[in-house]
Amino acid sequence: MRFSFFFTLCMVSIGLLSLEAQTHTSVPLNHEAYYLLEQAQIRGLCAPLPGAKPYSRAQVLSAINEILSADAEGRFGGLTEQERRILENARKPLTPPPRGLDWRRGAFYAEHIWDWARFSADIGFTAEHLFSGGGYPGDQFAWATEHWFTVYLKGDLGERISYGFTVSGGIMRTPRKELGTYNTYYPGFVDEDAPVSPGDDPTSYVNREITSYSEPLAYFPYAYKKRWDAFVFNFTQIDNSGGVAWPQEPSIGYAMFPELSGAILNGHLTYRFARLDREWAGMERGSSLVLNQMAQPFVGLETAVRPFSWLAFSSLTGGLEYYDAEGVKISSESSQNLFSIAMLEFNYKNYAHFDAGSTVLWPKRFELGYLFPVADNFFYQNNIGDFDNTGLFFNLRGQYPGLGKVWFSFFLDEINPEKNIFELDRAMYALQAGVGFSIPILSFTSVTISYTKIEPYCYTHTRVFVPWYGDIRMEAAYVNNGKSLGSYLPPNSDELLFRFETVPAMYTKVAFQYQMIRHGADYGSSAVDGSSLLSELDPSGRSEKPVLRKYFLQDGAYQWMHILKVGGEYSLYGYGAPLKLFAEAGVVFSYFTNIEGQANSGEPSAYSVIDTSEYPHSTGIIFTLGVKAFIQ
Repeated sequence: MRFSFFFTLCMVSIGLLSLEAQTHTSVPLNHEAYYLLEQAQIRGLCAPLPGAKPYSRAQVLSAINEILSADAEGRFGGLTEQERRILENARKPLTPPPRGLDWRRGAFYAEHIWDWARFSADIGFTAEHLFSGGGYPGDQFAWATEHWFTVYLKGDLGERISYGFTVSGGIMRTPRKELGTYNTYYPGFVDEDAPVSPGDDPTSYVNREITSYSEPLAYFPYAYKKRWDAFVFNFTQIDNSGGVAWPQEPSIGYAMFPELSGAILNGHLTYRFARLDREWAGMERGSSLVLNQMAQPFVGLETAVRPFSWLAFSSLTGGLEYYDAEGVKISSESSQNLFSIAMLEFNYKNYAHFDAGSTVLWPKRFELGYLFPVADNFFYQNNIGDFDNTGLFFNLRGQYPGLGKVWFSFFLDEINPEKNIFELDRAMYALQAGVGFSIPILSFTSVTISYTKIEPYCYTHTRVFVPWYGDIRMEAAYVNNGKSLGSYLPPNSDELLFRFETVPAMYTKVAFQYQMIRHGADYGSSAVDGSSLLSELDPSGRSEKPVLRKYFLQDGAYQWMHILKVGGEYSLYGYGAPLKLFAEAGVVFSYFTNIEGQANSGEPSAYSVIDTSEYPHSTGIIFTLGVKAFIQ
């Protein structure tokens, strides 16, 4: 069992404490080191790194040291002096600091040697202030603010165990707009055979009406990630019954990130018990279709084995969290899920990468098969009954070091092999193809172009009765705390992405990005079925009865968004000030298309651009300014 395995590792590690301590706490996914390591891999400056993130400090330091110690010439070109200084600067915050109080870091560091074992503690403070604004014709100009204050305690318990605890408190306001209502079931079908609890109205299960909200008005579409845990308190009601799901008005919230992690066998076997942000199986930062860094954090047990540079196996089981839409008791009653993922990776030097694995989202219970990392989640479900939401995924990447890479990613969500796989609604999958290039003229400069397609109902699941929860229909969508575990894009959407990034000088980073995103409307008179994470595919659409079909752009209203933005960040650390400044600005051009006939009619129909009060044209101007103090 995975818990027993983890417990055994901890006991073994405690018995192997030594003076040669390393730090195994995780490096947050927004740290600059991830971009630098990604560029170094494209250029063949270091060995391939694992596809399960975040990395530990020891892993990041090892990779940076490998890059810095490589042959200056190199087969595919070496580092410039400026790039070498940039890497050395990124390495500094990850190494143990001098003992004592350091006002520049806003932290206190101490070490203690006891019976030849080294213990350390790093206690620090950070503060982050964010101001965003956005305006759309017909809507009031929206302001959003976030002010977060964080205290952390991190350190080592000898060589092979590290610990960390971070707690944050925030004051925030992030307004969004109510767009309309949406029925989670396709309204033309009624499931007469669906089980119904005593006293229930069968039609209420079929047409569960929900409210659809816009993306936060002061942020770019699909770019905002909420930072609070559970719920927030509006300033007007701070009591046991005052928790709300969203800070529409000024509110306060909190977030906690505990961690216990380590490594044995000279780092070839790592483990982590933590609540944090993760990204697995992504061919580019933020691109994962399986476990994306935009997903909400959850507590999980992770293990990873890397016996050779060309082979790695990673597994994770964690407890998912509910979204507080209807209060603590009601919202969480039907959201009691665990999540497991296992991934096997193969690398051929810096030229080729392949990974594959399976996922399962399952109502909480003592299920040994899902807890056992080596058992395949997708096929194990067949041994115990079809009560869970399983998936398969694979990624294939080829690259020529010094030039660039090309990749293809695929995620398969609850599908049966049958004809017309590309036409049926019940074929729920996501795919992505992309290319990335390294630009040698500027320091650590890259261009990325990718296309992503999320099919209708992907990441969703019909609510189900399960034997161990009685008459409660349990949520089983591929969701944690209201957000998809996979891509940041919603079901029934696609995206064309172009991104240019560069580190032109020390303490500086600049990025330009263009996106075209198209998404089926999830509200209104021409809403397209399967366009929301709360969508539920009618059971009749999964059988021999009238089968639901999808016709992208030709089965209802679709929003088209063209997003242009430029941003950058600059650190004043080089001048002795513990501050980092960042800014982003751009425009969003949005309009809708609709078909001539009725939405979801089962036949494709020609579409054209529209401009109505329900589905209007809009042009938004978005800007964000921020400052962070005492960067770690």
